[in-house]
Amino acid sequence: MSQEDNQQDTPNKQNKEGEKVVKGTVVGRDKKVIPNEEVFKLAQLGCKDIEIAKWFGIDGNTLRYNFSVELLKGRETLKHSLRRAQIKLALGGNATMCIWFGKNLLDQSDNPIDTEDNNVLPWIDESIDDK
Repeated sequence: MSQEDNQQDTPNKQNKEGEKVVKGTVVGRDKKVIPNEEVFKLAQLGCKDIEIAKWFGIDGNTLRYNFSVELLKGRETLKHSLRRAQIKLALGGNATMCIWFGKNLLDQSDNPIDTEDNNVLPWIDESIDDK
């Protein structure tokens, strides 16, 4: 076995280099290519703008200027997923989720507020009024 064969069999002895074509938006002075789909996925995970910007090595303002649509859609997708999971829990009988949805979506309350709408309607006896 030659020395070259021995190097190929040993893992991590020598790093291999290659090229990769990245499709995305070109941003900043140094013309970095940022994949739009990756920005969307990170926003969908709930990452903050500054975290996403640091991940790609760009300024937060550059990120917001160039990827506002992806950031918005990613965060909305996260909200939809969470809402779907909450509804599934509520419909499955989770009392806490049922109470939460009742308060937040159905305007139900533990402490009813006395307003004119909550007053008892007056009783009108039609037999007395006809005389």
